Amino acid sequence: MSVAPATTGVAVTARALRKEYGSAQSRVVALDGVDLDLAAGQFTAVMGPSGSGKSTLMHCLAGLDRPSAGTVRIGDADLARLDDRRLTLLRRERIGFVFQKFNLLPTLTAEENIVLPLAIAGRRPDAAWLRQVVAAVGLTDRLGHRPAELSGGQQQRVAVARALITRPWVLFADEPTGNLDSRSGAEVLGLLREAVDTLGQTVVMVTHDPVAAGYADRVVFLADGRVVDELVRPTVGQVREALTRLDPAAAGVRAGR
Repeated sequence: MSVAPATTGVAVTARALRKEYGSAQSRVVALDGVDLDLAAGQFTAVMGPSGSGKSTLMHCLAGLDRPSAGTVRIGDADLARLDDRRLTLLRRERIGFVFQKFNLLPTLTAEENIVLPLAIAGRRPDAAWLRQVVAAVGLTDRLGHRPAELSGGQQQRVAVARALITRPWVLFADEPTGNLDSRSGAEVLGLLREAVDTLGQTVVMVTHDPVAAGYADRVVFLADGRVVDELVRPTVGQVREALTRLDPAAAGVRAGR
């Protein structure tokens, strides 16, 4: 495995990706033949109506769930060829995760939460890289604080730093601003954008929020388990229009808020 993530080319590839749940009459097809290339060193958002398969897609791409058929490659790793042990190792060392719920350990300080993936792997943090990541997320004066002593936005910044500390090939973010107010959400999205622009990080984010998607280089839209549209260098208005075409009823609800 390479030491640093690729910043050019394709970071993640999915071919004929299919995911089914249940069987016979209770069978649900969550992904229905998805072909997708995600560029390295770019910020990609995945969007779609409720039930479109966007979270299932992220879980399959990130190795959190195994597809029913098809292939996923991250870097030079074919996930289908990895046994459970090697897949766990790949997730731990080469994939970063940021979730809607911050998933921090309450008894650990911010710094201890950030370096936790390295500690689990028995690795020491690179001091220079740790300083760079901590400075990038604006936590230099909060490293000794425990999660309960931090705001929601600060906790999510800890989660972003934790995701970056292993220099992952890909950082997956699942509704990372869902539990945050608009100001804190904008700060976290700005951090993800900066990770792409200044650190060469590859970011894949699932979101329902057009404003969040506006930070991305590319937006991929799903409906009924298939890729149905995409936008490059999107504006918030373009994202809203695309969502309206896919799900007019939901768009009406959003407009009425």
